[in-house]
Amino acid sequence: MYAMGSLWFESALLPSGWASRVRLTVREGCIASITPDTAPAADDQRHAIAVPGLPNVHSHAFQRGLAGLTERRGAQADSFWSWRELMYRFIERLGPAELEAISALCFAEMLEAGFTQVGEFHYLHHDRDGRPFADVGELAVRVAAAAGATGIGLTLLPVFYAHSGFGGAAPSARQQRFITAPDSFARLLESCRRAVQSLPGARVGVAPHSLRAVTPAELSEVTALAPGAVVHIHIAEQEREVAECLAWCGERPIRWLLANQPVDERWCLVHATHATAAELTAVAQRQAVVGLCPITEASLGDGIFPAQQFLAVQGRVGIGSDSNVLIDAAEELRTLEYSQRLAVRARNVLATRAEASTGRSLFEAALAGGRQALQGAGGLVPGASLDLVTLRARHPVLLERHGDEILDSWIFAGGRSLIDCVWRAGVLLVQDGRHRERAALEARYAQALRVLRA
Repeated sequence: MYAMGSLWFESALLPSGWASRVRLTVREGCIASITPDTAPAADDQRHAIAVPGLPNVHSHAFQRGLAGLTERRGAQADSFWSWRELMYRFIERLGPAELEAISALCFAEMLEAGFTQVGEFHYLHHDRDGRPFADVGELAVRVAAAAGATGIGLTLLPVFYAHSGFGGAAPSARQQRFITAPDSFARLLESCRRAVQSLPGARVGVAPHSLRAVTPAELSEVTALAPGAVVHIHIAEQEREVAECLAWCGERPIRWLLANQPVDERWCLVHATHATAAELTAVAQRQAVVGLCPITEASLGDGIFPAQQFLAVQGRVGIGSDSNVLIDAAEELRTLEYSQRLAVRARNVLATRAEASTGRSLFEAALAGGRQALQGAGGLVPGASLDLVTLRARHPVLLERHGDEILDSWIFAGGRSLIDCVWRAGVLLVQDGRHRERAALEARYAQALRVLRA
């Protein structure tokens, strides 16, 4: 049910900065008013620390079931490409019920970790044998059902995937569950739009998988199917991808994309790990968001995105959990900062200015970039959806912390164990760090894993 009435916080992070003794009234899932420096009313729900929920710009929820199963060294050097073969093998038995169950627990864990909205980059479309379902959007409908069951905000990003490599190479046998043509993709988009109609604040974007999976003509045709919607694309994630793009067209992936597509603020370039200084500047000028997934990028050995250089030219970033090997919003931000420290051998690399809090800088960048990438809105402002996270002020990590010290301590010393409650669209979904439906979701997840691991 929607939260009604009012909430009171000892401290809250508002757009203007930290405020004390904040009273927030709620009507039909939205913030009706915010009053700082005020005493609580008798019937207010009282909490310690409130911050906006973070957007998760890039997720493959079904991959949560694969977490921990790829940490065994292969006969040859392991990489993204060897991991991808293991992922293909995992999904060979994945049916609609299993997809929905894994996605639902994954979304619940995101809420418990401080994410209140997710961009689900959904590329698994067909049945186990590669044949389309009667409803081409059957599996997208299951993703939407998982979002509905958990309450997370959803930006559904159906993926167009047609080829195994640059230049329109034929797909491999293991990619048959992903493959679409422009006409069937148009039907998939319509199915996705129907699937999210009942979800509060849900949206549908479009996701050409990567330059290696679409031809130039297909890329233009697919993006034209969703005017005004967000466009997400994997790009320049691995060095091999860059080399193959150069062999195909003589240009690097990001440079080619910027020269051949109307990239603007609707676009999210996922990873962009291997970007040149000139490409970073051009992306920033186009006001596109770069979707960074630091835990997954580290897990796969992709490399380190030059975040310091990108932010220095006013680049916009969001964070995502991607493969969902570990789900923790604070850990994503910590890993992002620590990767930069290792790369440049310095501390507090991504703080926006002298004396600025690194945690606050990271949090606000991910909040703004994530909202743009998912077409989200609001924050802790009147009229916005009530999407917020409370932190445990009595946790040892937060004792005697005030203002930006709270974010620094959450991100660099605490993580998800500090999260107490989470609201999304006015609904209290997480209490004492646990999703209200976790027991049932875990039972369905366990059954799905029994099927997949039998």
